Amino acid sequence: MRWFEASPRRAAPKGQSPSSSVQHYFKAAFLQPAPLRIQDTPNEITCFATLLEPFDLAGVVVTADALHTQRAHARFLVEEKEAHYLLVVKANQPGLQRALRSLPWTRVTARHYQRGSGHGRRETRVTRMLTVTDLGLDFPYAVQAAKITRYRTDLKSGKRTRQTVYALTNLSHLQASPKRIGELARSQWTIENRLHFVRDTAFGEDASQVRTGHGPENMATLRNLAINTLRDHGHASITAGLRHVSYEPFTRPLDLLDIP
Repeated sequence: MRWFEASPRRAAPKGQSPSSSVQHYFKAAFLQPAPLRIQDTPNEITCFATLLEPFDLAGVVVTADALHTQRAHARFLVEEKEAHYLLVVKANQPGLQRALRSLPWTRVTARHYQRGSGHGRRETRVTRMLTVTDLGLDFPYAVQAAKITRYRTDLKSGKRTRQTVYALTNLSHLQASPKRIGELARSQWTIENRLHFVRDTAFGEDASQVRTGHGPENMATLRNLAINTLRDHGHASITAGLRHVSYEPFTRPLDLLDIP
């Protein structure tokens, strides 16, 4: 048995049309407070189609962790759901990753630069895009490849780091520019940072010993409720918000939930 969280963002339920031809994205486990329980599945990969099946994803751009960069998933999205995908390629697909690394990125002119600062660092993100339909990549419906490089400078120590990730999409250059792909990829990272990372660091979810019955999804629901409630009341830092509430544990949680 496995349980998996699901939340459509701008993805319409069946019977309702999406608001535009290419939607923003769909990502599991972002806003929905209640997880979706999926029975008798050995790992998260096998949950993918079951999780997305109830939703009308026609025209929606689906992003997912690198774990879900699977050929079967790409076929499911395009053939059955009429959706688009943006899937990150990492070491779990070593042959595909090597193929993407070997592409002629130095000759690419389609690129976008985005600069910003925050969390004590300055960051520049460079997104390069290359059409790959005639390059023989072994991945269903892939039209463009992306190379996204993040250059970071720690403002306190001055230390500089560089990280490069690759991604594939079935969106053409007319449907998605380097800027658009960069925004979609950043949205994916934002979900990881604002939900999964917070649940693990602030609530110790990965170390939880609650594993039987409905315990895991009940605890996930309560963690999501706490995170969403704190953010709704202006707490940008969940750790700081939890500390603030803990100073008056018998009254402040009830005040946040508007319970007299």
